[in-house]
Amino acid sequence: MFLPLTRILGFIAVAPLLSGTTVSPVVKVSVGVLLTTMVVPLVSVDATIDLFSFHGIFLLCQQLLVGLALGFVLRILFSAVDLAGQLSGLTMGFGFATFFDPQSGGSTTVITTLFTTLFALVFISLDGHVLMVATLIESFTVLPVNLGVGALTGMEIARSGASIFSVGLQLAMPIVATLLITNMALGVLTRSAPQLNIFGIGFPITIGVGLIVIILILPSYAQPFRLLIENALSLMQQVGKAVP
Repeated sequence: MFLPLTRILGFIAVAPLLSGTTVSPVVKVSVGVLLTTMVVPLVSVDATIDLFSFHGIFLLCQQLLVGLALGFVLRILFSAVDLAGQLSGLTMGFGFATFFDPQSGGSTTVITTLFTTLFALVFISLDGHVLMVATLIESFTVLPVNLGVGALTGMEIARSGASIFSVGLQLAMPIVATLLITNMALGVLTRSAPQLNIFGIGFPITIGVGLIVIILILPSYAQPFRLLIENALSLMQQVGKAVP
């Protein structure tokens, strides 16, 4: 059970909804042991392998890397949404309105928390957590413990990580573009009426416009969120495929 447990714990260490600091380590290990008992009938490992030998240590490292890669693919999704919230919040003027986020262990804006919470709810409503665990269990069938590496190379996983910036910018583009036009209008207004206190009226206007845009575009985010989840699960399945 130790080899499949290593892959599952590596997955839990970075997977969204499970790797947060708000989840107790006891719960994480308990979930890992429970999933391991489910996949043991699917795993065929040579019982004579010595875990303290060179081959055994190699297999342990291999299973850990496979689990980390599977979880990292889904982590990319939430990181992209987190980046979209950061860009939107900073553009709206919420750069000073930050607080500690126990999930990431750093500071975050209110808009980021809103985006990530809504995305997590969409992820759960689409049974993303069920498909996530099902794909992890299926990986032991298509990529046995002692077979080798997966079909997806590290460079391809790195390229998928680069999509964090493009996807995050695309999600935040409506808010950023609207606020850019608003700031340009405020600049023209300041030049035409220098007696106006731009710092007194600028922040309320940008925050108000940003909140209105968020209210208007949130319903249309359901479909992009669905496509992101489907693409991430498809990429996760590619990670779990064996090399022919």
